[in-house]
Amino acid sequence: MSPTFHIENFGCRAARADGEAIAALLRATGTSESQPSEADVVIVNTCSVTAEADREARAYIRRTHRLNPAARIIATGCYAQRVPEELAAIDGVSAVIGNSHKALAPEIALGMAKANVLLQSEPNGLIQIQAAQAEVTPPQVILADDTFAHSFLEEAHISPGAQTRPNLKIQEGCSNRCSFCVIPQTRGNSRSLRAELVLSRIQNFVAAGGNELVLSGINLGRWGRDLDPAGSELRTLASLVRTVLDQTDLPRLRLSSIEPMDWNSDLIELMQDFGGTRLARHAHLPLQSGSDAVLRRMHRRYRPWHYADKVSELLRAAGPALTLGADVMVGFPGETDREFQETFDSIRDLPFGYLHLFPFSPRPGTRAWTLHTESPVPAASVNERMAALRALGAEKTRAHRRQFVGAELSAITLHTPSALAANHQTSALTENFLPIALAAPFPANQMVHVRITELAADGTLVASPAVPITSVLHSQFSALPISGEHVLETAF
Repeated sequence: MSPTFHIENFGCRAARADGEAIAALLRATGTSESQPSEADVVIVNTCSVTAEADREARAYIRRTHRLNPAARIIATGCYAQRVPEELAAIDGVSAVIGNSHKALAPEIALGMAKANVLLQSEPNGLIQIQAAQAEVTPPQVILADDTFAHSFLEEAHISPGAQTRPNLKIQEGCSNRCSFCVIPQTRGNSRSLRAELVLSRIQNFVAAGGNELVLSGINLGRWGRDLDPAGSELRTLASLVRTVLDQTDLPRLRLSSIEPMDWNSDLIELMQDFGGTRLARHAHLPLQSGSDAVLRRMHRRYRPWHYADKVSELLRAAGPALTLGADVMVGFPGETDREFQETFDSIRDLPFGYLHLFPFSPRPGTRAWTLHTESPVPAASVNERMAALRALGAEKTRAHRRQFVGAELSAITLHTPSALAANHQTSALTENFLPIALAAPFPANQMVHVRITELAADGTLVASPAVPITSVLHSQFSALPISGEHVLETAF
């Protein structure tokens, strides 16, 4: 009987990339994936950006232990790095592996999975399993320190599989010191994956039949700045992206979240040169707040007018088909009604297509933790402001999607939920990050050309296959004017 594993990912794209890498390394050993109720090892890849993220991880661990008391549970990720002893105290946890030692997680998981298989193959297996559980409380393994010497999963290969559009994490950690953020504690300072390894991974992905890849990182725009100048000529994200597009046959590259001020002229020029063809016209710029005073308290490195300027530059480069997204934090300590209104007005006036909204969550060890004790925003005010931004965000998303009805766009097919497949439809994502229901059955990982036919009442875009083309060019939206009211409605 071969060992089995299940991995559950919480948090950001970079965290999911970690999880995908761990899974790939385990699959390469012959370990097969299973449901958490049946797996020999369950890896819980935690997030700790908010107190709610911590709570969700704890709840999942407890639920998994109840469903599958024989499983060895390994907690890893940001929560495991921040307070490993807290996770270690939960019943059923056999190991806690912080981000500092995440590269060791596959080896540890494999060893525990094999041990469980041996236990279950013994006579009186149930008794043996119960004895083994008693032996691993407290956990056998707790690995977390502040050196982060084993944080990159460099040996992992990526291929289209469970994730049609996998994440390639090329940057880890963050050297910024935003007052609300625990990332420097949980992931360390900024570190970059070597350029030659990035190119090798992408070439292997293309050889395996991959069509779309997402470059991700904790602070992606800072890729390369820590690399030895003598070891590589590529030391900026823009130079890396141009090299990827020049030296590989990757059909489409997508960039995940990049800080506003890291969208420099070289990176924006790439959007002009390749946007709509091999570089997705999609930009996620964390905003957090549209108030200058709040941004200063957050220790963010831009002002509202800087953000608006970057958006204008991106629109000039990519055209109004660009889909723009942002993270927005509500209820930062001391946020007044006037400051919130400044955020609301900024979002209203900028061409967002989607928003990721978060209520402020105080994190121990951060400057904002102290600010929160001094001037917390009442929960009722936070809830009211969240509701206002949700309504605004939904309105802008619908307006953005509506403008594409009748347009032809390139898309990639995804793994389709059974309910959608039963209606002979396929889940797909357009080049500019519009989720669609394609009115025809397709396997996953197919590049298709579609015509948007309808915006349904629930906000879903419906599309039909268009005439295939050999190379995807800029859509008709490339010719739309980048001025006036139309651009203000270009929300994603």
